[in-house]
Amino acid sequence: MISQTLALKRDIATPIRLFWLTTLSVFLIMSQSLLAQTRGAPDSFADLAEGISPSVVNITTSTVVAGRADGPQGIVPEGSPFEDFFREFRDRNGEDGQTPRRSSALGSGFVISEDGFIVTNNHVIEGADEILIEFFSGDELPAELIGTDPKTDIALLKVEASAPLPFVPFGDSDTARVGDWVVAMGNPLGQGFSVSAGIVSARNRALSGTYDDYIQTDAAINRGNSGGPLFNLNGEVIGVNTAILSPNGGSIGIGFSMASNVVTRVVGQLKEFGETRRGWLGVSIQDLTDELAETLGLESTEGALVSNVPEGPAKEGGILAGDVILNFDGTKIEDTRHLVNIVGNSDVGKTVRVVVSRDGQTETLKVTLARREDVERSAAEETVEDTPEAPVAEELLGMTLSPLTSALREELQLADTVKGLALTDVDEASEAYEKGMRAGDVIAEVAQTEVLSVQDFQAQIDTAKEAGKASILLLVRRAGNPRFMTLSIED
Repeated sequence: MISQTLALKRDIATPIRLFWLTTLSVFLIMSQSLLAQTRGAPDSFADLAEGISPSVVNITTSTVVAGRADGPQGIVPEGSPFEDFFREFRDRNGEDGQTPRRSSALGSGFVISEDGFIVTNNHVIEGADEILIEFFSGDELPAELIGTDPKTDIALLKVEASAPLPFVPFGDSDTARVGDWVVAMGNPLGQGFSVSAGIVSARNRALSGTYDDYIQTDAAINRGNSGGPLFNLNGEVIGVNTAILSPNGGSIGIGFSMASNVVTRVVGQLKEFGETRRGWLGVSIQDLTDELAETLGLESTEGALVSNVPEGPAKEGGILAGDVILNFDGTKIEDTRHLVNIVGNSDVGKTVRVVVSRDGQTETLKVTLARREDVERSAAEETVEDTPEAPVAEELLGMTLSPLTSALREELQLADTVKGLALTDVDEASEAYEKGMRAGDVIAEVAQTEVLSVQDFQAQIDTAKEAGKASILLLVRRAGNPRFMTLSIED
C-alpha cells in the first residue's frame, strides 16, 4: 500500500516538475532577450571602428607667432634671479628674442566626400597659417580652408588626393534618443587615432551660442578630440565633438557634440558660398514669463515677445514691439531660441508668413527676410526735441523718474534717438528694485505707449486701473538693450 502511494506521488510530481522547469526555461530565455534589447549594444565595437577609422583624420595646424623684442620681460619678473637664466637659455638655443617662431596645435576631423572635403571645428584651425591632414593610413596632405562658421564652431577644409578618399555619411541627429549608444573618434592629447564609446546623455543642449544644439554624451572626449565625429551604431555621423565640461581639462563624462542637422546646413553653405547665409527677421525678442503672458492676455508662455523693432524686414512687414510671435513660416514657436534657429535656417530673400498676437487678437503678416551677415542695424536718425532743462524728478511705483534732458543723455551716454523717462533712483524696498530696475535704466513705453513725462506714465496707470488690470507692462532700456517687464499697480 505504501509503495503504491509513493508511486502515485512520483507520477503526479513528474509532470509538475516538468511544467516548472519548462516555465523557468522560457522565463530565462525571455529575460535574456529583454536584457539584450534593453542594452542594445553589440558584443564588440570592433567592426564599426574598423569600418569608420579610414575616414577620420588627425589635424595639425601651424601658426607663426611674433617673437618678443623686450627680452625676458613678460615671461619672468624684471630683476628676478631667473632673468639671467632665461637670457642664457635663449642665447644657447640661438634665439634673439625677436625671431618669429612657429606654434603647433592638434585636433581631429573627418572626411565627408570622396573628393576630399573635411569637417572639423573652427577653433581647431582658427588663425592657422598651415593645415596638415594625417590619415589613418599614415599618409599626409596639406589642406585648404574653404570656410568657417564661428557661431557653430564648424570649419570646412579641402584636400587634393590622387585617389577617391573613404568618407562617412551624416545621419539624422533628431532620431538620436537619450540612452542610444554612440562612438567618438579622434586624436586625444595628440596620442593618435583613438575610439571611445558611451551613450547619448541628453539632447538639445545650449551652451553659449545663438545656434547651439548639442548632443551630450559620456563617451570620453579629451583635448585633441575637437572636430572629431560622433557616430551612431550605423556608422553615421550624428555630431561633431566640440566641447567638454570639466574642472581639470580632462574628460569626466560630460562632452558635447554639435548636432549633425545643424552641421549639414552649415557645411552645405560653406561648400557653396564659402560663408554662411542666414535669414534675418530684424527683431529683438525675449521669452514670455507667466506674469508677462497674463498681462498680455495669453493662455500660455509659448512664443517670442518682440521687445524692439529696428529698421529692417520686420518693421517693413508690420511687426511691432509688444507683438508675440506665435508662428513663423508654418511652424509653431516654442520660445526665443526656437525662433532664432528657425529664422537663421530660412533662405535669405524668402517671404514668410508670421502670425503674431497683438492686443488680444492674432494677425498674419508677410515679411521678406534679409541676410543676417549683411544687415546694418543702424537706428533711423531722428531729431528729438530736448525736454526743458532741470525738470522736476517725481516718484512713482518706488522709482524716481525724470524726463530726459541733454545733461541726462550725456551722463547716461544715451543717443539722441532714445526717448523715455530716466530712473535716477529706485527704492530698495520696492517691487521695481526686486525685479531688477536700477538707476540709469530708461522706461521707453508704458502699456505699449511711449512716455515722455511722469504724467504720461501716471495716465497709463490710471487707464489700466479703470480696465481692472492689476499690473502694467513696461519697456525698459539698459545700455541700449530693450526688455519688457511688469509692475503691480494695485493700491
